Amino acid sequence: MKLPTPLLSLLVNFLLGASWAITFLGAIILFNLFLHVGFIYAFFGFFIGTLPGLICVLVMEYFFMSYEKLKEIKKQTKLLEELVNK
Repeated sequence: MKLPTPLLSLLVNFLLGASWAITFLGAIILFNLFLHVGFIYAFFGFFIGTLPGLICVLVMEYFFMSYEKLKEIKKQTKLLEELVNK
């Protein structure tokens, strides 16, 4: 992701990586916890374990897409103002 400052870009990429790690760890841990009960329960535990991390990933991607949209709208507004002034 290309953001205005390298520090912000590093932070967002780190948080995205951490969210994906939470997703995979949650899925693996809950799958193993419920495996002794039954495969069906373990399968549902797998999906429940992925939800917190996937929600974090979706929220961060949403904010990044909103930032990109805002940047593009500002660029288009500037171009339209230049056209109107001519």
